[in-house]
Amino acid sequence: MRAPPRIKICCIRDEAEAALAIAHGVHALGLVSAMPSGPGVIDDTQIAAIAATVPPPVATFLLTALTDADAIIRQQQRCRCNTIQLVDAVPAGTHARLRDALPGIALVQVVHVVDRRSVDEAVALAPAVDALLLDSGNPLLAVKELGGTGRVHDWALSRAIVERSGKPVFLAGGLRPENIAEAVRTVQPFGLDLCSGVRVGGHLDPARLAAFVAAAQAACS
Repeated sequence: MRAPPRIKICCIRDEAEAALAIAHGVHALGLVSAMPSGPGVIDDTQIAAIAATVPPPVATFLLTALTDADAIIRQQQRCRCNTIQLVDAVPAGTHARLRDALPGIALVQVVHVVDRRSVDEAVALAPAVDALLLDSGNPLLAVKELGGTGRVHDWALSRAIVERSGKPVFLAGGLRPENIAEAVRTVQPFGLDLCSGVRVGGHLDPARLAAFVAAAQAACS
């Protein structure tokens, strides 16, 4: 029997949502800073306030669309999250610069799964980061989609990344209580990441959150 996947709830808006997610046993919270599009954006001051309330071992993910290493370092120092989630591609050498400047801070690189080239991209990036997160955005649009689309991508490609990358992989994109068993069975990810699938009217919904956690646990029983 496989261990149940870790659960990360993204788009946390305030301390009350953080506490609700933690009470349901999630392993990580996603805090969304300025983005070109998508839901859940809050300012860095609010991110810092929420992160300060989160007890270990729950991880706090700072979602950043910044690509300049120095700007990312300054943002992490303001927000004080213990994980940086890079939602866009960054220049060569950026991961190493972040490692040097922010010891002890985990790095998670998002790969937007579009086609077979995404598998090669993920495998190439894996040695530089602590984990990969596979989402369904489109960074090639005029206004980049860097997450929060609610769309499912090709899980066969995600499974190939799990098998080849050698790093923990979080699966995101269109996950909800109704499809989680199939997602876990098909991809076998280390973790699951979702935003809209546990929300009603934009707010974290206790019933949907409980259903998702139960479904994720049952998928490995």
